[in-house]
Amino acid sequence: MPRMLDVSDDVRAEIGDEEADRLLAGDQAPGAYDCTSCRTPGNSDQERTSTVLFVGQETAVLAFAHATCVPSQVVPVSEEQLAGAVRSITAEESSPYGAEPPAASAYPYSAPYSTQHSVPHAAPPPPQQAVLGVTSGVVLVGGEQRPALVVEPTGPITRPGATGHGDDFLPLLTEQGFLPVVDLGRPPVAIPGWSVLLAMGQLHAVLMPAANGGSPVAWWQAHNPMPLSEGWRSAVGRSQQVLVYAAAAGTIGTQPREDQLRTALDRAAARGALVGASMPLAGT
Repeated sequence: MPRMLDVSDDVRAEIGDEEADRLLAGDQAPGAYDCTSCRTPGNSDQERTSTVLFVGQETAVLAFAHATCVPSQVVPVSEEQLAGAVRSITAEESSPYGAEPPAASAYPYSAPYSTQHSVPHAAPPPPQQAVLGVTSGVVLVGGEQRPALVVEPTGPITRPGATGHGDDFLPLLTEQGFLPVVDLGRPPVAIPGWSVLLAMGQLHAVLMPAANGGSPVAWWQAHNPMPLSEGWRSAVGRSQQVLVYAAAAGTIGTQPREDQLRTALDRAAARGALVGASMPLAGT
């Protein structure tokens, strides 16, 4: 029986027409699978399913996702991340693409609600290298549980060429479309071209528009995929939007519980020290 699969042009170009046609005919596709985005069960016999191809330098892994979670697409990853993905799939499911493609997501997940993960900043803003901390959490906005990311540098960010020692992190972000957050009871506005890349149930990057109008580039990218809690993944599955808040160094800090994170965000908003934006999942 033909599966209810979506195979994008990009995925088809990578795997070839013959293999893509076999997938669409049901020869190589699974029936039941674990969604590579939200990590909940899916079935390509009963619901539209996206093919997601994770491509490293030398190998690739094909995975499957609910079409409502993520569109069919090619996701570049490092060879190290891909090797870890293949190792984590069960023996009967795991293999580089070209043999039996894995039917389930590849990265394991196990994390509390909030995970602090600091990485070198890879692209503007700010244009200079900086170290950012990213915390995931679920916040109550307008009576609804919403998935959020909180970005806070470990030190002041200054503009390239600046002679002073001030912190330009928030002004640089407002120039990109982020707006001051004064009331956490309302979601921040969306900004065009920005998105959040989730794959295999984990956070990979926050993407921003390229300066030349080409494909989006990573504003923040995880060195290793960042685990997300089940509650966070469930919330993003409902809304398909991520609330991204940013604060200057020393404003939020590491908060062990969601209520404490919310209190810190409320304090930052009251001080005028918080900006935010709503972002869709990458490709949606």
